[in-house]
Amino acid sequence: MPKATVFNIAGEQVGEIELADSVFGIEPNKTALHTVVVNYLANQRQGTQSTLTRSEVSGGGRKPWRQKGTGHARQGSTRAPQWKHGGIALGPKPRSYTYTVNKKVRRLALKSALSAKLAAGELVVLDAISLPEIKTKQVVTILSKFETSKKALFVTAGVNENLVKSARNIPGVKTASTGSLNVYDLLDSNKFFISKDAVAALEEVYA
Repeated sequence: MPKATVFNIAGEQVGEIELADSVFGIEPNKTALHTVVVNYLANQRQGTQSTLTRSEVSGGGRKPWRQKGTGHARQGSTRAPQWKHGGIALGPKPRSYTYTVNKKVRRLALKSALSAKLAAGELVVLDAISLPEIKTKQVVTILSKFETSKKALFVTAGVNENLVKSARNIPGVKTASTGSLNVYDLLDSNKFFISKDAVAALEEVYA
């Protein structure tokens, strides 16, 4: 059973915690991770790109020349795709890129990401993430205690308003609750901070 050191927000060691093998100690499945990350990115796409077809481009109502006898190829409109200022053939139209991934694959991917973070030494367990007030400087101080100024992810058991509002102005720093945690944010972070109660919540659901 893997173990992790528990720190307080001042960066001091305050204990040790045993982590569930089935959540934090599995062999990461790269195929599941890739599948879920691609799905996440596809679901973020707005799909609002749009091009005009020949029927939507203004103009071109008159036949440019008569059908026969000019030596030119026959043409019915100056707004056909081969003409300058013509419509686009087979161009993109608004569509949804979203699709779903099997629940078992999503669970496996999340457990793989958690296990990979622990194995890489990028997971930090905090006894509690409690901020008395909304202040960005408090989060900056926590990051400096653990010597990270790059991408970081804070995960709490529930929505922590003070933490969310204190961290949202810091580039590269994200917050999540155990219910909204996703594989992409996990893998994209250089440091992954999680509270003890969030660890218990994850193990209760995924163990």
